[in-house]
Amino acid sequence: MTRTPRKRPPVTGVVVYQRGRKWAYRLELERDTLTGDRQWEYKSGFGTDEEAWSAAIAAKTAADAGRRVPPSKRTVADFLAEWLTAVRHSVKPSTYTNYVDYRDAYVVRIIGKRRLQDIDVPTLNELYRHLLREGRCKRDTNAVMYDYWRTRKLAGVEPPPREIAQHSGASIYAARAAVLRYRRGRLPVAMTPGLAPKTVKNVHRMLHRALSDAVAWGYLTSNPAVHASLPRERRTSARQRGKTWTAEELNAWLKVATKDRDAALWVLVATTGMRRSELAGADVELLDLAAARLTVEDTRVVVDGKAEESDGKTASGRRTIALDPLTVSYLRRHLAMLADEKREFGTMYRDHGKLFCHPDGRPIHPDTITRRFNRLVDRAEVPLIRLHDVRHTYATLSLDAGVEPKVVADRIGHANMAYTLTIYTHRSTGRDQPAADKVAGVIFGDAWQLPEEPEEDEEHREDDTDR
Repeated sequence: MTRTPRKRPPVTGVVVYQRGRKWAYRLELERDTLTGDRQWEYKSGFGTDEEAWSAAIAAKTAADAGRRVPPSKRTVADFLAEWLTAVRHSVKPSTYTNYVDYRDAYVVRIIGKRRLQDIDVPTLNELYRHLLREGRCKRDTNAVMYDYWRTRKLAGVEPPPREIAQHSGASIYAARAAVLRYRRGRLPVAMTPGLAPKTVKNVHRMLHRALSDAVAWGYLTSNPAVHASLPRERRTSARQRGKTWTAEELNAWLKVATKDRDAALWVLVATTGMRRSELAGADVELLDLAAARLTVEDTRVVVDGKAEESDGKTASGRRTIALDPLTVSYLRRHLAMLADEKREFGTMYRDHGKLFCHPDGRPIHPDTITRRFNRLVDRAEVPLIRLHDVRHTYATLSLDAGVEPKVVADRIGHANMAYTLTIYTHRSTGRDQPAADKVAGVIFGDAWQLPEEPEEDEEHREDDTDR
């Protein structure tokens, strides 16, 4: 049964009418300022006359206020392509690469064909829910290689890297590196069909910025990402943040690492908590051994697999840190080694001024630092952790040693001390024991004595044994 449209008082310049099974509106605009010709705005596709009237009134209100956005068939894919071109040189290369990945994998693939002006808050909410449930689309080649390697191993034959590469579609070099990882116990983590909440939030941040620019460019009247509902991230546990070494484990690793050509690099990361990108980008001219200081400015980051120069993660990352005598000694020896290598290579030496480089002077790739670190961890036979976890270890050991949190934050390059305490440190290894004893002394005073330990009867002792 067709519903009869409700009669409304006429609105000057607005006409709502039916087109087939849908409804449309016509809005009269101001005359062209140059020719004086009358101008109209048409829009159709509404399910009911109520929807058409609401849209027409909203369009008239925006036009009267000078905020009218002309209807456009521009799609989300069209807009994001235009937007990325516009912002490419205003963001870091790594940020731009991430934006392209988010667009292609998680946005255009799903809502790319929709008109930009049709994207509203419910659309974004559903997009985020979809990404959380089943948004992962990139093939996990590492998991494919491991499954094949493990299956063949259980059958009694370890497959050669070439066979693994042919089965998984990976390169022979990737397969060789994978086999070494698996033999050492570095196994891939199982992936879920959905994306992590943090990744969904990163997609949202990109869309928020892009749609904000769409409003500024006159493509939208408002930014729907402002009111979209984001997924809740679980509180990060120590296990999720990664592991840390004890002081003894760090010491055991350093005994092996200091026999490496780049011993100074490993000592530096252990005594300063510097990031991988900062180590790869450290400059010789910013090292002052006389003053025992190193200024951290330039970094080298990985963009599409290639190492590129960058200006640091944050403004607080640019800092000058003090060096202890042992670290200074290793760095002094390291500079002497660089001078010897430069003389040996002569005119073939490629001097880029980097503190850590290949013997011929070429800058070191950040991934190379990670691979070398992993090999040294395996040789030292200490618990497996990531290179970034040495940074966690440094921060935790510093706080346990009584270093002020603000000093720790400054040394590792954080502007916010609370962030350092929350993210980059793990549970104390006992630095709160004096506080516990002191407060208990205030509460109980000197009159209290420790109670005697209760004796367990045979029945309870047998119960415990059974358990």
